[in-house]
Amino acid sequence: MAHQSLSFQGVENADQVNRITTALMMLDGVDSVEVGRHGAEVDGAARREALIKAVQSLHLGIEVK
Repeated sequence: MAHQSLSFQGVENADQVNRITTALMMLDGVDSVEVGRHGAEVDGAARREALIKAVQSLHLGIEVK
C-alpha cells in the first residue's frame, strides 16, 4: 500500500474538508484518507494525478499540490 501526501492552500471550513474527504474516498484504489485544512494523507494504490484531479473537480477555489 502506497502513502501519498497532498498539500492545500485556501481550505477555509469544515464543509470543504468534508467534500475533499468524500471525493478522495470515492476513488478506486484509495484505502484510507485523513484530510485537514492544510493537506491530506492518502493510503492506497490510487495515482497522485487522480487524487489531484478529484480535488480540483470540486471547484472549491483551492490550490492542491
